[in-house]
Amino acid sequence: MPFRPEPVIKGIKPPAHGGLLALRDSALGSLGIDPRDVLDFSVCTNPFMPPPGVKEMMGSLPVERYPDPHSSELRRALAAKLGVPPENILVGSGTTELIRLVATAYFRRTDPVLILEPTYGEYEVAARLSGARVLKFRADEKDGFSPRLPDFIDVIRARKPRAVFICNPDNPTGRYLSRDAITAVLDNLGDGLLVLDEAYVAFTAESWDSLDLAGRGNVVVLRSMTKDYGLPGLRLGYAVACREIIDALRLVAPPWNVNVVAQEVGLAVLAREEYLKQSLRQVREAGRFLAAEIGRLGFEVLPSDTHYFLVKVGNAGALQRSLLKKGFLVRDCSSFGLKEYVRVSPRAMPECVRLVEALAGVAGDVKH
Repeated sequence: MPFRPEPVIKGIKPPAHGGLLALRDSALGSLGIDPRDVLDFSVCTNPFMPPPGVKEMMGSLPVERYPDPHSSELRRALAAKLGVPPENILVGSGTTELIRLVATAYFRRTDPVLILEPTYGEYEVAARLSGARVLKFRADEKDGFSPRLPDFIDVIRARKPRAVFICNPDNPTGRYLSRDAITAVLDNLGDGLLVLDEAYVAFTAESWDSLDLAGRGNVVVLRSMTKDYGLPGLRLGYAVACREIIDALRLVAPPWNVNVVAQEVGLAVLAREEYLKQSLRQVREAGRFLAAEIGRLGFEVLPSDTHYFLVKVGNAGALQRSLLKKGFLVRDCSSFGLKEYVRVSPRAMPECVRLVEALAGVAGDVKH
């Protein structure tokens, strides 16, 4: 008889993720498509990053030595950029690792943990791995997936969750909650922990600064250098919180959790602030173009406060397959419980034009 894992493991279903590799063994293989021939509009990273010269430097990095276990130089650089003390920052191997560290450090078995949905599936996985009891509040399609704040707060008051997860701006909807909304959640959360995942906040033109909220002692703000600087292969993110929370997360973090290459590249891209600003302008411009042109084809494009957006297409899986045959990938949002929607994230403008042309060619074959 095989050695059995903890019972909580049995009920966990890994969430689907976007990107070409997620389809390599299924849709791409069955269609006989080489991933190198596909333009990927399904991932929401910065398509104009990393800056020139960064890839070239990777071969000269000292991979023969152990990395700094505290990412000290990178934390100091982030502290200077953000205007917070280094001891209030923890660097991780992507925000997903940091989400799991929060759950490991703070969630107890049967603790209620509230998740604002539709959203990133790793919040639920992290909570269930800790044995927590997952509660969900789902924003409604008829409201454009903007959550009804009074109803959400009523749930917080009634259920008194140990923690609340909010992705802001949300993935996959792109809806962005105001400072007043987040403050209202905190004011009603009591001793509970707010995990505010701002992985895509850099792409939001009208964003507000949340970092001062970490001083309240029950807030963890998560941000993603992976997304901002187009580094998904390196995995790099950070948490900002009060020192007591950061110290607790560091205790449960694996040693050397951020490798030498990620630390050095992180330092390099932080020094290219103007390049980042320019690239974000290009991303937003391409996103606006793409949303407008897809709308002109007769598809319903939902409002979004960031660069990616949802498109109602009728049968998301069918549209994804049709576009794959033409060499384009969009995110089928069925894994978010949105079987009629795909998520589209912009690339360089000439590639966006090609996607619109491809969509025009398949629009008559799908219900929308």
